[in-house]
Amino acid sequence: MHRYKCFNGPMPTIAAQQKVTTGTAIKTMLQIATPSTRQIQLISWGFTLDGVPGAAGQVELVQTDVAATVTAHVAAGVQPLDPNAPASLMTLSTTGTGYTASAEGTTTASRTFDVNLVPPTAGATDINYVYQWMPDERPIVAISKFLRVRCTFGAAVNMSTWICWDE
Repeated sequence: MHRYKCFNGPMPTIAAQQKVTTGTAIKTMLQIATPSTRQIQLISWGFTLDGVPGAAGQVELVQTDVAATVTAHVAAGVQPLDPNAPASLMTLSTTGTGYTASAEGTTTASRTFDVNLVPPTAGATDINYVYQWMPDERPIVAISKFLRVRCTFGAAVNMSTWICWDE
């Protein structure tokens, strides 16, 4: 097995890691698409907001059966944590692994792995969230499915998010 990490923006080179506005409707910030030949086991995930939202919201990590339309990641955007690991086998396309959805698709079946509610008041919560599963509780995303970090906020705020997994 090899471990990978992916963020909701292009691979940073001369610029910092990109942050993306959440908007005010449900929005997929990051999507990982498993191919028909490979499932993944989740290790950890997290997000950072650049400010306290002006209205309550939530951020969720879900598996869906339908892709969102996203900005496609390139292979360098799916980073192996071991420099000797091969490239990830996740599907890279506008309906595969990518970020910043422009259309959500119509999900008919989903599994929720984690949800974080974010209140709109300063000091009520951290605006950084990280979750790491214990080895015996790590979710497995099935073949030909879509793992998404989705958020819904009443007022827009900028977000950086990531997922770490084994494949």
